Amino acid sequence: MIVVDTNVIAYYWLRGEFTDAAHQIRLLDPDWHVPVLWRSEMRSILAGHLRRGAIDEDLSRACMAVAEGDLVGREHHVSSEDVLRLVTRSNLSAYDCEFVALAKALGRPLVTEDRAILKAFPDLAISMKAFLGTASPSTPTAQETKGRYRRTKAGTGRRMGSRPAPRRR
Repeated sequence: MIVVDTNVIAYYWLRGEFTDAAHQIRLLDPDWHVPVLWRSEMRSILAGHLRRGAIDEDLSRACMAVAEGDLVGREHHVSSEDVLRLVTRSNLSAYDCEFVALAKALGRPLVTEDRAILKAFPDLAISMKAFLGTASPSTPTAQETKGRYRRTKAGTGRRMGSRPAPRRR
């Protein structure tokens, strides 16, 4: 079980730069969970595709219907208190914090390409590429993965952005 943000869902259903990665993630872990908010965000993404002429109205409705059917039983209401607490600890929107709050509540990683989320919550959020590089079919909980899903500097075994231990003299 993983939490995915709406962009991952869109990448899965709409052909684009990250579609292959989204399909690989789904093969590794098909149990995707989302806050109910994903529906409005997906409609907004589809509206953008409609306005650019990338898809037609029939395809947008079909895409939304299939995605909604696919996530039945895996949509969650998120505590406003939890969301607002996360908002005060970050510069993220309440929308983004809904996904973070759900990941935290379920104890599962949040797979996202949103750089701000990845930066603000590195212990919960993981990029698609990093997930694919470290995941197994039985993905552990977010608490079990602290550091496991993080990228390391080549050859050092240290997490990206971590500082080396001070040398003893």
